[in-house]
Amino acid sequence: MKTLKMMLALVAVAAVAVSCGPKKEAQKVLVLYYSQTSNTQTVAQEIATRLGADIEEIVPVTPYDGDFQATIARCMQEREQGIKPEIQPVAADLAQYDVIFIGYPIWFGTFAPPVAAFLDNVDLSGKKVVPFCTFGSGGLDSSVKDLAAKQPGAELLPGYGVRAARMAAVPREVDQFLKAGGFLEGEFFQPQEFPEQHEVSAEEAAIFDAAVDGYPMLNAKAKTVASRTIPDGVEYLFTAENLPREAAPAADDDKPQMPPTVIQVYVTVAEGEAPVFTQVVR
Repeated sequence: MKTLKMMLALVAVAAVAVSCGPKKEAQKVLVLYYSQTSNTQTVAQEIATRLGADIEEIVPVTPYDGDFQATIARCMQEREQGIKPEIQPVAADLAQYDVIFIGYPIWFGTFAPPVAAFLDNVDLSGKKVVPFCTFGSGGLDSSVKDLAAKQPGAELLPGYGVRAARMAAVPREVDQFLKAGGFLEGEFFQPQEFPEQHEVSAEEAAIFDAAVDGYPMLNAKAKTVASRTIPDGVEYLFTAENLPREAAPAADDDKPQMPPTVIQVYVTVAEGEAPVFTQVVR
C-alpha cells in the first residue's frame, strides 16, 4: 500500500510538471486591416478568430467605393500628386499590444494607400509586426520591403499572402501560417528548400501554361523550374520571361519594343486537381 501511494504521488508530480512546464508569455495581439472588396477582411477575421485577438479596420475618410477602373484612376492620381488619403483615427491604443498584424490588398505592387497613410502616422518601434495581404498575382515581398522602410524600428515577422482567386484556401493556410509562426500550437508542414533549377521539360512547361492560362496580367513563358513535395501534391517554382501586355506589333517602328521581364511564379498541383499559380514575384 505504501509503495502504491508513492507511485501515485510520483504520477501526480509528473502530471503537474507537464501542465505547468515553461509556456510562452501571453502576448496581446491586434489585427489591423484595410479591405475594399472584403477579401482582406476575410483573412483578418480568420486570424483574429483563431488567435482571439482584437480586430479593427483602417477606414479612409473618403472611401474607394468605385469600380475597379475608378479605383485605379484615383490611386494613380494620388501617386502622381504624392497624396495620401485621409483615414479615420484608429481607436485601438497601439501601445497596449505586443503583436500587430497589418493586412491590406496589393495595389501597384505594394500596400493600398490607406495603409500607407496609417504607417506614416504611427511609430511601431519595438512591436512585432506581421503583414498579410491579398492580391491578383503577387506583391507580398515588395510590400514587406516597403513596410520595413516605413517602420524600421519594428520587428517584422514573416507574412502571409493569398490570391483573390484562392480565397477558399484561407482557413487551411492561415492555420498553418499561425502555427509555423508560433502563434498557435499544433503540427504544421515545413517544406524543404527548393533544389537547384533546371531547364523546363515539355511536361513542366504544360503545367506552367495551364496554371497561368486566362490570367490577363501574365504573358509569360517558363524557362527553368524546381519542384518540391507538399501535402497532397507538388509545388513548382518557375523562372519565366514575361512580355508586356501592350507590346507593340513588330512592324510598328514608331513604338519601341519593351524587353521581357524575369519573374518567378509559384505553382501548385494538388492530387487530382488542375495546376494553379499561387503568387508571382517580380
